[in-house]
Amino acid sequence: MKKYEFIVEKTDTGFSAYAKDDDVNVGTTGKTITEIKANILEAFNLLNEHQNKKPITTENIVIQLDLNQFFEYYGDLIKAQGVAKRIGMNQSLLAQYIGGDKKPSEKQTTRIIQGLKETAKEILELDIA
Repeated sequence: MKKYEFIVEKTDTGFSAYAKDDDVNVGTTGKTITEIKANILEAFNLLNEHQNKKPITTENIVIQLDLNQFFEYYGDLIKAQGVAKRIGMNQSLLAQYIGGDKKPSEKQTTRIIQGLKETAKEILELDIA
């Protein structure tokens, strides 16, 4: 199954998304990540229909946020302090990455993302009564 990556950026009115691949001429806006994904799907499938191609599903869409925008969107739910503690990173350093004052190396970015994904996986596996 082919995956299509979309870069999502925060705007004054919500979010803007555009395809990472130059061959995919799809872009859209929305107020939430969920709305962006639905709008990408609709725009992409309208284009595919016009070009007599098969439709795609949300499973074909990959949304990409940078660290700053991830924490801006999910910051009320996921606190940087907790993430730093969880992955064993200096809280001040993570705050500098999030604020854009410093750019994390690829290794640091992977460490942060892996920590977030492991935490999300743990939460998904819980049975909360």
